[in-house]
Amino acid sequence: MSACQDKKNRVIGVVLLALLILLGIGRAKLGETPAEEPEILVPMFEVDPFWPKPLPHQWLIGSAIGLTVDSRDHIFIIHRPGSLNPMESGAAAVPPAADCCIPAPHILEFDPAGNLVGHFGGPGEGYDWPESNHGITADPKDDLWIGAMGSDDSHILVFSREGKFLHQVGSPRARRSEDYREDNPKWVRNSHDRESFGRVAEISFSVDTNEAFVADGYLNTRVAVLDATTGEFKRYWGAYGNEPDDKDLGLYNPDAPLPSQFRAPVHCAEPSLDGLVYVCDRSNNRIQVFEMDGTFVKEKRIAQNTLAAGSVWDVAFSKDPKQQYIFVADGQNMKVHVLDRESLEILTSFGSGGRQPGQFFGVHNVATDSKGNLYTVETYEGKRLQKFVYKGLGSVTRQDQGSLWPSIR
Repeated sequence: MSACQDKKNRVIGVVLLALLILLGIGRAKLGETPAEEPEILVPMFEVDPFWPKPLPHQWLIGSAIGLTVDSRDHIFIIHRPGSLNPMESGAAAVPPAADCCIPAPHILEFDPAGNLVGHFGGPGEGYDWPESNHGITADPKDDLWIGAMGSDDSHILVFSREGKFLHQVGSPRARRSEDYREDNPKWVRNSHDRESFGRVAEISFSVDTNEAFVADGYLNTRVAVLDATTGEFKRYWGAYGNEPDDKDLGLYNPDAPLPSQFRAPVHCAEPSLDGLVYVCDRSNNRIQVFEMDGTFVKEKRIAQNTLAAGSVWDVAFSKDPKQQYIFVADGQNMKVHVLDRESLEILTSFGSGGRQPGQFFGVHNVATDSKGNLYTVETYEGKRLQKFVYKGLGSVTRQDQGSLWPSIR
């Protein structure tokens, strides 16, 4: 090869290299070369398989349908003792059929270490204990508000955290129809009633406004707002802020347009610190967000193909000042979803069907304590309380994390 040809080849090589560099720069400017995606951080948890500690007196928990954390980080649950079957509660039979076990009292209180430190509940003088209790929430004074979703339940009970009865809002049997008969019972929806309810699922509170937000519920289809001191009705609304019309929506169809009304049960109504209310429209598989006066803001569908009992059972917020994350109990799919509160996008989920620690069977409620730890209770045959220890923020490699078993065994 001549010196001239060699020089020519070198020039061509330099030009080609320059063109390749320029092409790469151009592609990057056009967005064809993907930039590095920002790391998405989520709250990380591990189940504590040793929490809570064993109950005394051969007590067993039945289907658990309420959970709250008070200002001392004490955890209260409410369950249904009557849901235990004869094989589970042999010691309660007459005569006793076995040494174990007996139903625990309706309401159990645990300290942060998992010790049982209090219990109460059941029928008593001066109030109508629910036919089927549902939901328990500590208000800003640490008084406990209890919902009720039995056939004749149309009221709310309020107790001190020590179990002293304080007052009752609404009256039982308010939803009986005029032609009600014991052999052919009938109940009437009335989501415009300003005195009683229609099978309340849960009550939540706003400290700033001193208001109680009632998910009302299993018969009515509304959010009702009360004065948290007096129990006086203040306002109410249905889906999208509409007036509730109490029509029977029938079964959920994931391919049909979303209805303009809530589908029973309306399972939670949780105010945030920045003045929004997050409502669990459980069987419609959606969260709807409102301003405090009922003005609709936005909605998010969760696992929209879920049938049966639906996917949105309860919500709780993370404990950072901005409440950046929402935890959604999905009892039908046996998991907890973690959402970004601003966008309502699902960042990750954890849990799986089963009865081992970290698994779920009918996860019904979720709550957080001041340290960011997360608690769950399970209904149906789940019948238990679990604690998930907060481990800080971290990134996940897959959306469904499965069971959050401790990393150190």
